[in-house]
Amino acid sequence: MVPKGWVKIRLGSVAELQRGFDLPSSQREDGCVPIVSSGGVTGYHNEAKSKAPGVVTGRYGSIGDVFYLEEDYWPLNTSLWVKDFHENHEKFIYYLLSNFDFNKFSDKTGVPGVNRNDLHAVKVGLPPLPEQKKIAQILSTWDKAITTTEQLLANSQQQKKALMQQLLTGNKRLLDNNGVRFSGEWKRVELGDLLDYQQPTPYLVESTEYSDDFSTPVLTAGKTFILGYTDEESGIFSEKLPAIIFDDFTTASKFVDFPFKAKSSAMKILTAKKGVSIKYAYEAMQLLDFAVGGHQRHWISIYSRLVIPFPGKEEQQKIAAVLSTADQEITALQQKLDALKQEKKALMQQLLTGKRRVTLN
Repeated sequence: MVPKGWVKIRLGSVAELQRGFDLPSSQREDGCVPIVSSGGVTGYHNEAKSKAPGVVTGRYGSIGDVFYLEEDYWPLNTSLWVKDFHENHEKFIYYLLSNFDFNKFSDKTGVPGVNRNDLHAVKVGLPPLPEQKKIAQILSTWDKAITTTEQLLANSQQQKKALMQQLLTGNKRLLDNNGVRFSGEWKRVELGDLLDYQQPTPYLVESTEYSDDFSTPVLTAGKTFILGYTDEESGIFSEKLPAIIFDDFTTASKFVDFPFKAKSSAMKILTAKKGVSIKYAYEAMQLLDFAVGGHQRHWISIYSRLVIPFPGKEEQQKIAAVLSTADQEITALQQKLDALKQEKKALMQQLLTGKRRVTLN
């Protein structure tokens, strides 16, 4: 069903796409004109090929991302740019394409790509121009809130990094429980003398058995971290919390303070020895700049032998508390950002299909 007042029309009659232009690195001149590829702005040049406002998406390599340009630009040959908006509202077209499933039209080859003629043939719902403008205005408000929150999050992350550099090296000392600034020399101690480790046998569970309705997360090494949730009673639970999950392949680590099951033989579960704040040890590990090769056993043979600055227990706890407060602020901002993005996505689905209509002045 087409919403009242809307028309069903070919995308090519709404936004005519054209392949971008070659611009080898050897031919680029210093300037302020953004060069836009399938992945966004990748550099600058002294000449523009397209006038603002502009809408650009990926032609091959990286597809699905859509970019809005408020200044003249140079679209690269890996991109498709809107050559003709056919008197439609440019920002609305940006949101329309952002809500588009480009993967349906991928060439299905080794390198993902789309053919503009295939895209042009797709039928899309198009509201009248006043409604286009109102929809774009509403979604732009959400974008501003998202951008503001992203900036706040980036600032909080930078502030925490600065705190870590000061507190974890002893350059800045905190006050003890009596209000007196900590003093005295710090030790330098190997991580293996501060942390015990457990090598788990991987917990075996099919991915189809995971459910958000279950309560126990299943963790793995690497970026994925939480694979899913289970209600199975068998398997490897962490016995001592909080703990650090250490990835033997990448030396990445995660701080966890909740019961979990382990699903990777590359994991080490690190726990604190007596007199050690596990949170302090975790934060100190984040400052270690250490490259690794392609072999396992990094914790046992290499990483556990690295040395960190190590104050007394009370000062460890004070430092950990300050950094935990910073973490709470970062987590709150990340949750707010995730919620804003999810709410905007749901709103786009409603507004760009006409399921939810806007009120025009």
